[in-house]
Amino acid sequence: MSDKPLKVLVYSDDVNTRQQVILALGRRPHPDLPELTYVEVATEPVVIQHMDGGAIDLAILDGEAVPAGGMGIAKQLKDEIYQCPPILVLTGRPQDAWLATWSRAEAAVPHPIDPIRLAEAVVGLLRPRVAGVPAVPTD
Repeated sequence: MSDKPLKVLVYSDDVNTRQQVILALGRRPHPDLPELTYVEVATEPVVIQHMDGGAIDLAILDGEAVPAGGMGIAKQLKDEIYQCPPILVLTGRPQDAWLATWSRAEAAVPHPIDPIRLAEAVVGLLRPRVAGVPAVPTD
């Protein structure tokens, strides 16, 4: 296992949502993974800029963000970035998971954020990345 921290982008227009995600995951959601560092983003152009830079290991996008929702951004990133890192979308409710599938996000977790469910999804997406294997959707 590499000691290099994994960089997680957390996008939401709501600072409270970003903080909930970061607090739910903590510095190390699983002993098998390196520590996580976070990049907090509140606007779509900054998400695109960071993702284009190639240093992000996982993007967590708020599907309820305005004016640009995380599902639309996820679809754009998957369409435009070759070997796009895995994306987890926060949905408004569990029934919206099908929309996350449309966006090509590998995982979806509904609001309100359940720390255990979020950590399980994140670990499932990051483990293969640490091993050098592409992530598989977890829906």
